[in-house]
Amino acid sequence: MNIFKFTIKLIAQIFFVIIFFSTLDAKNLDKFDEGSHISDYFSGILLLNDNQYNESYKFLKKLEGLEESHNHYSSKYLFSLVNLGKFNEAFSYSKKLEKRKLGNFESNLIMGIYYLKNQNYDLAKDYFLKLKNRKSSSVLNNFVSNSLLNWVSFNNLNLNSAKNTINTINPRFENLRNIQNVFLHCFYKSQETELFFKNLLSNKKIDFSRYNYFYALYLSNSGKIKEAKKVINSSLELYPRNLLLNQYKLDLNNDKYENSFNCQNLSHVAAEILYITANALSSQYIYKFSNFYLNLSKYLNKDFYAFDALLAENFYAIENFKEARGIYNEIGKKGKIFLWHAAKQNAKILIKEEKNKKALKILTNAYKKLSEKSIYEKFDYAKFLKNNHQFENSIKLYTEIIQEIEKDHSLYSKATDGRGVAYERVGEWDKAEKDLLSSLEADPDQAYVINYLAYSWIEQGVKIAKSLKMLEKANNLKPDDPYIIDSLGWALFKLERYNDAKNYLQSAVKLMPADPIINDHYGDVLWKNGKKIQARYYWNYVLNLKNTEEELKDDIKNKLILGL
Repeated sequence: MNIFKFTIKLIAQIFFVIIFFSTLDAKNLDKFDEGSHISDYFSGILLLNDNQYNESYKFLKKLEGLEESHNHYSSKYLFSLVNLGKFNEAFSYSKKLEKRKLGNFESNLIMGIYYLKNQNYDLAKDYFLKLKNRKSSSVLNNFVSNSLLNWVSFNNLNLNSAKNTINTINPRFENLRNIQNVFLHCFYKSQETELFFKNLLSNKKIDFSRYNYFYALYLSNSGKIKEAKKVINSSLELYPRNLLLNQYKLDLNNDKYENSFNCQNLSHVAAEILYITANALSSQYIYKFSNFYLNLSKYLNKDFYAFDALLAENFYAIENFKEARGIYNEIGKKGKIFLWHAAKQNAKILIKEEKNKKALKILTNAYKKLSEKSIYEKFDYAKFLKNNHQFENSIKLYTEIIQEIEKDHSLYSKATDGRGVAYERVGEWDKAEKDLLSSLEADPDQAYVINYLAYSWIEQGVKIAKSLKMLEKANNLKPDDPYIIDSLGWALFKLERYNDAKNYLQSAVKLMPADPIINDHYGDVLWKNGKKIQARYYWNYVLNLKNTEEELKDDIKNKLILGL
């Protein structure tokens, strides 16, 4: 964990303690003073906020009964239970809260979902109505409340009445309304279902790749296997990386017709609504709440392994690699496509853990197991080899890819860029330059490729004026990127525009305060601007950074003695 994340977490914890004591009256505090209650509560909540659900549960479990004196406890405890997959325990605790008239948003949601799952729609409706009447401060929670209430009501409504209900959804949720309209027509076995699917998927401004998969499932469940295959194949032309689409293509070709999602199953539809909510929360980095809704989704539709993919991504994002790895290992058992995906993600985890050799071994073994290697799997592996300094092997694979595709292929610019970088790292600059130029010819607006080529020219002392113009373009494309800003400043430095260079390099240092090269550049420009004491400070700072390469250290030692 970097120092920034640690600082933010510490501030959040201090803030939590302040809030906690401000919501606890003197009588409640007396209760806490007995034994280690305060310590257990703090530990449980802080661990929950850190997404360590099992450890959080151990502490919060000790404190059952606290809900009567501290209303925040029960919500936190329910989060811990659900995020551990202990749904039945969460349901029992929710019933206990209800008997004591201490129900909350989470407990009513859990009970509603329980009864929905067990097809007791009248009871489910009662609890979802409580959710709606409670009116959470969260827009997404309110969306969930209204959507679930609507769907458990549809058993007693005809299609037209149900459509009217769906169309009352807030216009700001237009895409979500359109998705539910599709499922609605499917649920009622409407002859217009295919038309609604097509209308939804015709919107190319939004990535609806997931719903191509649902459309294909709907067709195969309806016995229209040829049509399903056609949808999958045409969808993969638009979304060649989509895991669900690729895996289902293999399944259909092997006459394997799964039923992990059926839009005529109310539990499945409700699970998808919860998934949509979880995905939105994940995109906002609110992982605890995202995981909460994901686990509710899994309870409603335990066979739909796609939920686990987002759950693993969430754990990876918060650097809970143990949980992420466990989920990826399970995902890898779901088919060839998911096997490769799981291997890639596990390799990424190992790289984060600085186990590069093990990562290379795992991904190499997985790559060898692929009976037929797609162009995208080849690219993934080539990129991994390059990033792990296997430059010669990556060049061979990149070359194979480039020979297989046309210049207008979406991977062409990426493959030529990758090979160009690999050539540069093995000292074959002429070939590297040619590839980098080819990459930019195919896609001129690649800010990082522009930066790589321009910076290479600057370091060689050639085409500096041209490099400056290119870097100005890159900076417009990525205005807050520290590496591009550094390159721009370095070009100005080489052109002896030291005052202008200082402004850019100072900005780069602020954005990347622990980068050795950026700090070295800033030291150089300070020296040229007559600020020699400050320059020496930054050079000494670079010497003490852990990731400073030996060659740079030697260069800085000379500068500390001789200056520039």
